[in-house]
Amino acid sequence: MSGRGRRASSPPADHTRPEVLATGGTVVHHRNKHGRVKSFDFSLLPVAESMQRSLAAVFAARCVRRWTVHTTSSQAFDHVMRFAQFLAALERPPGDFDELTVAMVKRWRHSRSGRPGGHQDLVWIGSLLRDDERLAAGPVADELARRLRPPASRVQSYGEAEFEIIVVAARRMFRAALLRIEANAEHLQRWRRAEFVAGTQQWLLGEGLDHLARTGDVPRYAPSKPSPSSNGGRRQVLRRYRKPFGGRSAEVTTLRLFLSRREAIALGVLLMAEYGWNLSVIDHAQVPQALPDPGEDGHPTYRIPLQKARRGLGNQFETRNVTDDGAASNGRLITQALQATRFARAVVEKLDPGNNLLVVWRAIMPSATRKRSHDRPAPVGPFAFGIDTVSAYEWATSLGVATGSPFRRGRRTVNALDRREPGQNSQDTHDRDYALPDRRVQDHAVEVIAAGAEDAEQRARTAVLVAEVRDEPVSGDVATATADCADYDNSPAPGPDGSCGLSFLDCLGCTNARVHPGHHGTLALLHQSLGNLRSVLSARDWDRDWNDHHARLHDLKTKVGDGAWNQALATTATADRELIDLLLSGDLNA
Repeated sequence: MSGRGRRASSPPADHTRPEVLATGGTVVHHRNKHGRVKSFDFSLLPVAESMQRSLAAVFAARCVRRWTVHTTSSQAFDHVMRFAQFLAALERPPGDFDELTVAMVKRWRHSRSGRPGGHQDLVWIGSLLRDDERLAAGPVADELARRLRPPASRVQSYGEAEFEIIVVAARRMFRAALLRIEANAEHLQRWRRAEFVAGTQQWLLGEGLDHLARTGDVPRYAPSKPSPSSNGGRRQVLRRYRKPFGGRSAEVTTLRLFLSRREAIALGVLLMAEYGWNLSVIDHAQVPQALPDPGEDGHPTYRIPLQKARRGLGNQFETRNVTDDGAASNGRLITQALQATRFARAVVEKLDPGNNLLVVWRAIMPSATRKRSHDRPAPVGPFAFGIDTVSAYEWATSLGVATGSPFRRGRRTVNALDRREPGQNSQDTHDRDYALPDRRVQDHAVEVIAAGAEDAEQRARTAVLVAEVRDEPVSGDVATATADCADYDNSPAPGPDGSCGLSFLDCLGCTNARVHPGHHGTLALLHQSLGNLRSVLSARDWDRDWNDHHARLHDLKTKVGDGAWNQALATTATADRELIDLLLSGDLNA
């Protein structure tokens, strides 16, 4: 069944699945997820024929089991070609896998170490060769499986101001396109409601927009005698529509209801900035569906299907829910994207039923829809889908907002700095590939680490309550001015005569002390008095003489609770105030 519920057509009766490894064993046909085939001729490798066949066999197995795009198989073939060239340069090249030696593998690793792309060569070849049963175990297999330290990433996040320039440029371009499409959509609706007098300029514009919305193009004719002004006989806009539309250019005709390629790229940049999607996800993004029950408030919640091909079979698909509940919500961009592409998607649905891609744009020139990769969605009529790296590079360069495609560095900026959490990756991948190698993250971490160390030091210096908090007195305990003592004769700080040498203010920091509700009133008054004392002392004197006592009392207040603490404070009498005066003056320690 197709995505829209239509039954797929059956293949012809004589249909057979094409062979991946062609007769002869040296040509591999890789069929990608779109059903398109790319062939790789291993007879071109400068190695023995048996080695060519062995390399083709492990390559073909990957094409069947793991690789779904031609980009991956093409990269793999490049790695294989470099490995074959290395083998051919040896004094005695191996004839097949079983003739590979540990010394050859070490020499291969040394030849590629430190070179551009060398790490990828080693990883790919090591993985491919170990797929063969002859290299699945043994000394050569162990050498191929040796762990290699990946090179430091050279991709860095954008600076805050630089990234803001890119996002603002994309937002302005996409907003202008959305306003244009909405204005023309409103005119079209008025024409369909027969609000214009037939034959007027407004009526003709509405008729042309209706044709554009249904077919994807304005009414045209083919000139019988091409002139230099007709661009070699290309179909021209009918004369009756030129004045209502304001000319013949694409900007005032075909793009009235559709995004251009540049505007689609601007939308892609906003999707990257808002959700952290990479270019491949945006390229194949499906149309989000509003959930059946948007809630009583009427705000739509969209379920966004996402595909992450590198996760491997079984883990490629996930969904995200976002809600549009206002201009600042993360679901508003989805609403705007659906509005900007609705006419294009409607035409595409007529031409190619079941196509459900979100980022669709109208090509101005027919050549603009030519695919640069068989892995990308195929164009439908004059409409193309998604964004390719070359177009993204041209977009950023033409606007002067960045050098190179903004998507790779932009996604690092969003995921490593703005989100500070995994987007479509695992936590390990997020930390290893996005956060830890990024210089801006490292710079920010200095402040975080310093603040953490300072906080830890402060906490270590802050005195906490050590005395045991009890609900009632314990028989045999000795009462003191601030607590009860469970073992007066064994003080942790004995005086010269063997008795306790601590001040009564230090009782709350002693393991022998026990505090019960009978002490709460006096201690609450002491806590309040120390707070008043703080306002008249210098910070140095306060920290030296009173900070630890105040911290222990605050800790006790937290354990008792504000309600009980304030109630105890309200029950204090004159005797309690006199006792506090003696404690603060030091007279009780004499």
